Amino acid sequence: MQLTESMKNTDIKRDWVVLDAKDQVFGRLITKAATLLRGKHRPCFTPNVDCGDFVVIVNASHVKFSSLNKLKDKEYFTHSGYFGSTKSKTLEEMLEKNPEKLFYLAVRGMLPKTKLGRAMIKKLKIYKDKKHPHTAQVGKKD
Repeated sequence: MQLTESMKNTDIKRDWVVLDAKDQVFGRLITKAATLLRGKHRPCFTPNVDCGDFVVIVNASHVKFSSLNKLKDKEYFTHSGYFGSTKSKTLEEMLEKNPEKLFYLAVRGMLPKTKLGRAMIKKLKIYKDKKHPHTAQVGKKD
């Protein structure tokens, strides 16, 4: 009889994956990023262990959307907690001013809402342009 062994945090070898967002569809790209962060692409996936890879997204400001109406219709809301402090930004404004936050919010929504999810989102690195400071890590396996 063979027992299925569960992965431990110390047994996991993490890779660095670079995703180029240029001319990619936004939803499909963040789905792939969330899958890599979670570790679901690995045969040793364990739901209660952070077994995902580090993900670097470059060219975040050059991403495409499946619908032209989304840029004007979709809104993101912020609220400070005070009365009347609800502010909204359209998807177009978010993409122009802060595409890193746009990607961060979208990927965070696909991860678990627990301590495990907070540990996973820390492995996501997003950059507007092609340059990123992780070139040393991308070449080697961690």
